[in-house]
Amino acid sequence: MRNLKLASVLLIGFLAFSCKHNVSSSKTKTTLSNSFKPEWVDNVGAKSFNVNQAVYFVNDFGAVNDGEYLNTEAIQKTIDACEKNGGGTVTFKPGIYLTGSIFIKEGIKFIVPKDVEIRGSENIKDYKEIDTRVAGIEMVWPAALINVIDQKNVILEGEGIIDGQGKVFWDYYWDLRKNDYEPRGLRWIVDYDAKRPRTILVSNSKNVFVKDLNVQRAGFWTVQVLYSEYITVDGLKIKNNIGGHGPSTDGIDIDSSKWILVQNCDIDCNDDNFCLKAGRDWDGQRVNKPTEYVVIKDCIARQGAGLFTLGSETSGSIRHVYVSNIQGLGTKNGLNIKSATNRGGTVENIYMENITMDKVTTFMQVGMNWNPNYSYSKLPDEFNKDSIPEHWKKMLQKVEPASKGIPTFRNISLNNIHVKGAETAINVSGMESSMINNVTLNNVFIESDKAGQIEYSSNWILKNVKIKSKDGSKVSLENTSGIDFPESVYKSEE
Repeated sequence: MRNLKLASVLLIGFLAFSCKHNVSSSKTKTTLSNSFKPEWVDNVGAKSFNVNQAVYFVNDFGAVNDGEYLNTEAIQKTIDACEKNGGGTVTFKPGIYLTGSIFIKEGIKFIVPKDVEIRGSENIKDYKEIDTRVAGIEMVWPAALINVIDQKNVILEGEGIIDGQGKVFWDYYWDLRKNDYEPRGLRWIVDYDAKRPRTILVSNSKNVFVKDLNVQRAGFWTVQVLYSEYITVDGLKIKNNIGGHGPSTDGIDIDSSKWILVQNCDIDCNDDNFCLKAGRDWDGQRVNKPTEYVVIKDCIARQGAGLFTLGSETSGSIRHVYVSNIQGLGTKNGLNIKSATNRGGTVENIYMENITMDKVTTFMQVGMNWNPNYSYSKLPDEFNKDSIPEHWKKMLQKVEPASKGIPTFRNISLNNIHVKGAETAINVSGMESSMINNVTLNNVFIESDKAGQIEYSSNWILKNVKIKSKDGSKVSLENTSGIDFPESVYKSEE
């Protein structure tokens, strides 16, 4: 039903846009059938498995459903007992359960029923510190609220609420950044020193389902899939803009993982809605694990920095990605590919189709010098480099030779794109030493305040592309080759 409803919304939007631009019904039929879908798409996601019929209630192990008692130990005892006896279902009686980090084990279906709310502790000490990766760097960091680490065959599902209660961590971050780190020239490291809990972490695991949950107010990233394979994230509703706008409250981050399926999700957040990552700078190149074979489909992206973002952590490379049937409502960017000149890595073979967006800053935002104050690390003179934390040293380690830090973007295909209410249609900037190469735009229609610009890019194919800019501007081309935006791009059809 979710797929049917969303498909109906997208089709209605497409037909409305087609009528406005006088696109014939025969052309509409041709457009909708002209898919870029790669052959590997049907192989992604977790596979069904049987779970032991035993059911374990956390209440039988001492959990209290009053929203005040800290249930970390009781919930973990339940999980451990279930795993020890061969797996089964761990669940809750109605109520509100406060907890710190919990760790789900193999063969367990962890159910959060409709009348249950799990609330994350507001005390960072209730989140066990673990070896993990955060924003592209391997380091010691608090575990998530709910963790699946080094496991296989796990289900996390239910129609209940998981509330990260993140505002206390948002406030802590902004205070540390504005009143301490930025004045001392430490913008580049504050995101790593301001420890905040993720809500759900799937790490180094295989065959995991995360389904149907209502997740809100993440302290940091909401769902991170790290170093994992054959994972399905299905039917999540993420609402992070309750009671404020938290920094780095990404929706779903796929990080150096493969064979991943994300579908039927509805995300409202204050950073990237759907994001792919693969490590940062020297440390990301040391680990050198790509993100590949990822499908994101049948979703809604509401407020957020990017309907679909790749980067800025590109060091291990991102490739073989298919995104389809996404509706954007007030999302800042549509396709957002970002990196920096110390990241390196290759972003390639990206297919994106059947996208509708309304009220967007820039539909196609692509650049290789993203957020310099954050991306480039420099140690102020007041610090002794021999006595700084280990993760600071990783951030300061240079990529050598410097040419290894230059990212590569190529083979990007966009099909059946319909955007209105944009400020800028296209803003694409490569580098003289790294041209953005081989971009295909097919059946792309954008209404925007201005057309935008392309620089240091080559070999674009345009088929049935229309850009209607309020200021009458055309896409500016600088240092490009094999790119032509003919007059027909800007003319309305008769």
